[in-house]
Amino acid sequence: MRVRIDNVTKTFGHTTAVSNFSAELEDGHLICLLGPSGCGKSTLLNMLCGIIPVTQGQIFFDDKNVTKLPPDQRNIGMVFQNYALYPHMTVAENIAFPLEVLKVKKDERKARVEEIAKLVHVDNLLRRYPSELSGGQQQRVAIARAMVKKPQLLLMDEPLSNLDARLRLEMREEIRRIQKETGVTTVFVTHDQEEAMSISDSILLMKDGLLIQSGLCQELYVNPNCLFVAEFLGNPPANKLPASVVECEQSERIETTATTVAIRPEAFTLDPNGIEAEIQFISEMGKDQIVTMTYLGNTVRAILNLEDSALATGSKIKVSLKKKGVFTFDKEGRRLS
Repeated sequence: MRVRIDNVTKTFGHTTAVSNFSAELEDGHLICLLGPSGCGKSTLLNMLCGIIPVTQGQIFFDDKNVTKLPPDQRNIGMVFQNYALYPHMTVAENIAFPLEVLKVKKDERKARVEEIAKLVHVDNLLRRYPSELSGGQQQRVAIARAMVKKPQLLLMDEPLSNLDARLRLEMREEIRRIQKETGVTTVFVTHDQEEAMSISDSILLMKDGLLIQSGLCQELYVNPNCLFVAEFLGNPPANKLPASVVECEQSERIETTATTVAIRPEAFTLDPNGIEAEIQFISEMGKDQIVTMTYLGNTVRAILNLEDSALATGSKIKVSLKKKGVFTFDKEGRRLS
């Protein structure tokens, strides 16, 4: 199902949580709503769900205007951060509950529960209670319960935030697998940019209730439209330097109106003819090293492959900048080059 959000605004008294938000969500895609805490992404998700009414604007599922429809008439599935499983029900009963509400016959309920339980790999847990499950297992059950009624749209609000790092990685892959196998349009809310970039087809990046940039994950990383996007995406994050400092060494690459230069850590390269930098410390990242160093009087982080492992604090190296991964911005944070 294709989702269209037309100029949607949500206010709570004098506070604007979402402002004039417009986007189209492609049918069968997994789309991440990404942004810092308090940016309005969960509010937007709840407006798609129908839990929170829209102040202004409209929401369409395909060509149907659902702006004023209650949640039970939108054919959606919802997965919450805290799983919200019923402790007194078995896994099978939890998964079947939405079908009971819809008055689906018992035999069909049983068949659909078994089908979806197998898809999310909890078919061997159907007789257990939530208290007998791990966090990852509870999350799988929550996904099964949301999917069992065959929704046209699946909404997931920070579904992995309560899991440890290893389980988060495992469940990312599982959610991606389930979404691909079912083909259901999915909106996934997260503040974790690494999570968003690894799981989604496209990203809607928000700040202060506004849509800042949307597109394919790699597009936003390679071609940020403003300083906020350049800083928010990437781990380690982009280094931010005054344009006046960089201009002395890179004058041909710096716009005259630029005030800030953002440099991705991987944009640095070792170069015997480059600018001298002094290493502060080195941390390992596979075959590469994250090198914290003083460059043009500023502390920056670079991803480099230092062949001489004897290099340590205080060592001097020479580096230059690649063409990719260096961006300039004006005083308002707008992208120049």
